[in-house]
Amino acid sequence: MSFKESISVIIPVYNAEKYLAEAVESVLAQTIQPLEIILVDDGSTDKSVEVAQKYFPDVQLICQENKGISGARNTGIRISKGELLAFLDNDDIWPEDHIEKLLALLHSNEDLQMVFGHVQQFISGDVKSPEKRIPQGQEIMPGYVAGASLTKKEVFDEVGLFNEELILAEYIDWFSRAKDAGFKFEIIDDIVLKRRIHTDNIGIKKREYRGDYIKVLKESINRKRENKGRDN
Repeated sequence: MSFKESISVIIPVYNAEKYLAEAVESVLAQTIQPLEIILVDDGSTDKSVEVAQKYFPDVQLICQENKGISGARNTGIRISKGELLAFLDNDDIWPEDHIEKLLALLHSNEDLQMVFGHVQQFISGDVKSPEKRIPQGQEIMPGYVAGASLTKKEVFDEVGLFNEELILAEYIDWFSRAKDAGFKFEIIDDIVLKRRIHTDNIGIKKREYRGDYIKVLKESINRKRENKGRDN
């Protein structure tokens, strides 16, 4: 099976009835279709499951008790069949050439295990007076985030899954572990993810967990010290 035919897309879902349809449809509109689209509902209390069911049989839906975004992604990884993993948050959107662009980069260099593109933020149309409520505007930036990545599943086999104890910085933590383990990656200038900014973004609602970033940084420093000690 070629990589083109072996991509699992994992979408963690939590109370996303307003935005989930756009997210799923942006995957279904890809110029290269994945092997499977896995939606993991993480204990939603709104109509997210009803929205997801409208896309049967094009998507697979798994429902679980609330474990957080890491727990939902990990469930998707465990049941995935693809050799490559792609992630999309339930409120974000992929341009139609997301898979095509990242797959081309991955194919261009057989030594790569992870590839990334750029992210363009946009303020959701349902946000009123965004300049007062949300400090971020439309920006384009390097996308070292889950939704802008395409990763060989073998990396997760060696590095491990996402840390379910982290509320924020879970991808930063995982990517740091992958880099420290020596896995190779590259990034392209193309926009491969449109990140929706709204008042329910986890980074806005869960500000009290920003200490997770410091925890991740300290763990990365400790790993590098340990690796340096082994090399010596």
